[in-house]
Formats: sequence, C-alpha cells, structure tokens
Amino acid sequence: MSPTPAGADDKITAAVEDHGLSGTEVEIKLRIPDSASYDALAQALIPCFKQAHEQENWFFDGAGKELSNKRVVLRLRFYDIDRKALLTCKGKQVLEGGVGTAPEEEETIDPKVARGYLADPQALLESSSPLITKLKSQYGLKKGLTLLGGFQNLRKEYSWRGNLLELDQTSYPWGTLHELECETTTPQKLKLELESLLDTYGVAYSDSTKSKFANFVDKTLE
Repeated sequence: MSPTPAGADDKITAAVEDHGLSGTEVEIKLRIPDSASYDALAQALIPCFKQAHEQENWFFDGAGKELSNKRVVLRLRFYDIDRKALLTCKGKQVLEGGVGTAPEEEETIDPKVARGYLADPQALLESSSPLITKLKSQYGLKKGLTLLGGFQNLRKEYSWRGNLLELDQTSYPWGTLHELECETTTPQKLKLELESLLDTYGVAYSDSTKSKFANFVDKTLE
C-alpha cells in the first residue's frame, strides 16, 4: 500500500489556492493498469453497481491562455449524449500519494445550449453564466475563449460502504486509461480501505500521478 500524505484528513484545503471558487474537491485517485484489471474490479463490484454514464469532456482556455497560465481548468461535460451538461472550473490541483485536492465550482447548463458553445466558444463567454462572470472578473478573458478539444470517458458508479466509487475508462486518440476515484473528506482512512478492497480481489493498482486533463494536454498515458 502507498502512504497517504500525513495530515490529509484535517488539512484538505491547506495546500491549494481557492482561485475564488466556492468549493474544494478531495478525492482518492488510483490508477488501474490495464483492461483485465479494470474488468476484474468491475466484476467484483457488481453487487454495488448503481449506474453508468457516457461522458464527453470538453475544455476551454482564454485566447491569451489566461486560465492555463494560472493552472485553472474550464470543462464542459455532457452526460449520456445530451441528458445533462455541467460546466466546471477547477483551480490548481495538488495530487500527492493518490489524493487529489483542488478548488472547484460547478454549474448546470441546458445541454442544447451547451452544444452551441462547442461551435462558438464566444457565446459561452458572453452568456449569463455566474461561473463565467466570475472568471471574467478574475482573469479578464478580453481576447475571448478557445476550445482546446476533449476526450470520452465511461464512468461506472458503485455504492460501497456509504461512498460513491467511480470506475473510469478514459479514451484518448492515443490510448486508454483506467482509474478508480472516490470523493471524500477522510482521504487517509478511505484510501486504506480502497487499497484493501483491491488487494482482496487481486486487482493491481498504483497512485495516480497525473490528472486526466494533464494527460490530455501532454498526450500521455501516465
């Protein structure tokens, strides 16, 4: 088992800048090495299965790289084609020992309207979105927004011991990654429990060292 950063449970916001965002996401992130291990874990978790979502993840930056220069990520996610659309802004993530911590704020958007933003990012910038208004106030974005592209993700959700486990299969043009994630306020405790679960079923794993978005930007599978 890999050690979780000491004091993670009671210092979950200490290592991040809030970037003016309203919340903080803390999640366990464990890399599953291959499709065979992914399939074995999905099979073991069948009694806990809740639902699955096909996700499209699209990313924007300021035309002058105003967001990426500050390590801010603006994502538009579609669920199951156009069932739901969620606009999310994340600040600089700290990923250490398989625990990711980042400031975050989300906003639900009409999926049909959101589709239009992919073709016309400027329409998103000019929208009445409270989150976009906040970003314009903080970062300017005077040169407009640019669509960076995106990737697909299949997320399977499981209810396990009062936690929502998320088993991801992320598809990039250059390959596929598998990951187990779970949001929590007690990362030290939960990480040990998840590692014990994976050990019990003989599923290989390692601490995630890079976010999905970072792998997208760098065209890597780390």
